[in-house]
Amino acid sequence: MAVDLKEVVTLSDAIIAEVEKAVIGKRDQLKKIMAAFLSSGGHVLLEDYPGLAKTLIANSFARVLGLAFKRIQFTPDLLPGDITGGYVFDRAQNQFSLRKGPLFANIILADEINRASPRTQSALLEAMQEYQVTLEGETMKLPDPFIVIATQNPIEYEGTFPLPEAQLDRFILKLAVGYPTLEEEQEILRRRRERRTDEFLLKPVTDAQGLLDMRAAVEGVYLDPDVENYIVRLTTATRQSRKVVVGSSPRGALALLKLSRAWAAMHGRSYVIPDDVKTFAGPALVHRLILEPELWTERQAPESVINDVLRSVPVPVIK
Repeated sequence: MAVDLKEVVTLSDAIIAEVEKAVIGKRDQLKKIMAAFLSSGGHVLLEDYPGLAKTLIANSFARVLGLAFKRIQFTPDLLPGDITGGYVFDRAQNQFSLRKGPLFANIILADEINRASPRTQSALLEAMQEYQVTLEGETMKLPDPFIVIATQNPIEYEGTFPLPEAQLDRFILKLAVGYPTLEEEQEILRRRRERRTDEFLLKPVTDAQGLLDMRAAVEGVYLDPDVENYIVRLTTATRQSRKVVVGSSPRGALALLKLSRAWAAMHGRSYVIPDDVKTFAGPALVHRLILEPELWTERQAPESVINDVLRSVPVPVIK
């Protein structure tokens, strides 16, 4: 069933409001994740310290969106077959039968993704980009929609395998969750005390087809040629910065296009304005930059490059 932009606004607000029953004080991050879900290829990378509700966010969205959810704990000994599945011999039938792995779900939580070996990460990369897995030479499509929410810890590097640039480029955005304020943390305690259980009662607001219909509505959002040119000039400027060895790929420009249209739709607009693009310049581009070696130890260096780019590129005036 076709969904119009008014329904996109209503459903998005309802989804975020339901998720906020479990996740407190992270409305801005939740809205940006929702924008990613409304974009094709909307895989999300959450990088922050342990205990800041990264897993809870993924699980809550899956339940509220009515989607099949699987969590994969990535470890150094995890093999590609552990996530894709494989053929096992069935003695009762005297033949090999397919046993599907956890990748065959709508939302995959790849917990501590940088702990897996490059071999396992490459299997996930095929799924993220091609929406399929190959087992024994046979290609099988993954469910639609298929979304990966990956987490990684920014301070633990022992026993980890940094994600290759090709895989980082597949994430439409990268976000930090951040610590709650004092009032928000006390609210977390109050709700837990009154709930008397660790479990959250969240109701589905839509389903897989509903999310696909919302995505189809977002595709109708208008993008002015001047705003389109603004997106291209932003990504081009990242390649010209003196602090950057390798700038954003064209996939970064596509991410800005998709996210800005989703953001406009979530705010009830049928057209994109430059502020929509600026909202996602950091989340969509920061993980696509390879900086000069002397900046590798500075945590805020990528963000400073994006801020410099935003200041240097003139903002178009839309009539």
